[in-house]
Amino acid sequence: MIKPVAVDNRSHVRRVLLITLLLNLFVMVLKAGVGWLTGSLSLLADALHSVTDSANNVMGLIASRFSSPEPDRDHPYGHQKFEAVGALGIAAFLGIACFEILQGAIEHLLTPRHTPVKISPQELWILLIVLGVNIFVAFYERREGLRVGSPILVADAKHTMSDIWVTISVMGGLIGVWAWGLQWLDVVLAFPVAILVFYSGWSVLKENLPSLVDEVAIAPEAIHAIAMQVPGVLNCHDIASRGVVGRQTFIEMHLIVSAPDVETAHQMTEDLEARLEARFGPARILIHVEPPGYTSDQITYESPKSGVEKGRP
Repeated sequence: MIKPVAVDNRSHVRRVLLITLLLNLFVMVLKAGVGWLTGSLSLLADALHSVTDSANNVMGLIASRFSSPEPDRDHPYGHQKFEAVGALGIAAFLGIACFEILQGAIEHLLTPRHTPVKISPQELWILLIVLGVNIFVAFYERREGLRVGSPILVADAKHTMSDIWVTISVMGGLIGVWAWGLQWLDVVLAFPVAILVFYSGWSVLKENLPSLVDEVAIAPEAIHAIAMQVPGVLNCHDIASRGVVGRQTFIEMHLIVSAPDVETAHQMTEDLEARLEARFGPARILIHVEPPGYTSDQITYESPKSGVEKGRP
């Protein structure tokens, strides 16, 4: 049996999260300060969005602390789902931010304020610096997340990417207020900000739920095709897989072999495990060997269109 290589990148993930946490705190302070000085609802809502950025970084640090890929007695399949849980927490924070933004915008529409928004060129330049920091954080986190296979970094990068569009929208509205005195832009732009926040949260939720509910990671037909390349293998069936390809997958199957003894059958499974590991690794693979007399044309499930599950004969 091949021992899968579980790569522990948690120290790198924590370092990236710490860097982005400091940058997000810097951005949050600038947005809140300029929003308070100008009285801008959309900018204060954007600052609230940045508060969730910082909270997400803290939660990511906590999740990364407990997401070791190495199994132990209480978690024989490892702890990597902690990162997916952390990513779902990010989606929850985004949902809260969306609600707060919409609530504030509706309140200002129902009860118009008497103090107009005032913005200066210097404050607009500060927001341009904020935008530059957000762009750096988003691309830095996404690059590192993809490089080390960390869903928490990729999810947080997506959140920060939404922050970029939010800041661009807010800056556009404030430029309209500054240049043409369009006070209504500040309140109206709070609504697309909320939509962008909601979409970002939905994307994070959609990407991480499959891992948590053990959705199939590899098409059973693909595993079957690889198995049939091994000399002596007659067929395989009851194939199941879960996890994330390229990060950690779990594969199970029943293998029908033509072998004169147990040692030969074992060598066939070793050969198949090596092929699956090379194609889908790191992977933990469990193979149940069956004799030639056990005939079956089953793979695992019928195609999604039929909705019929195939069982063992």
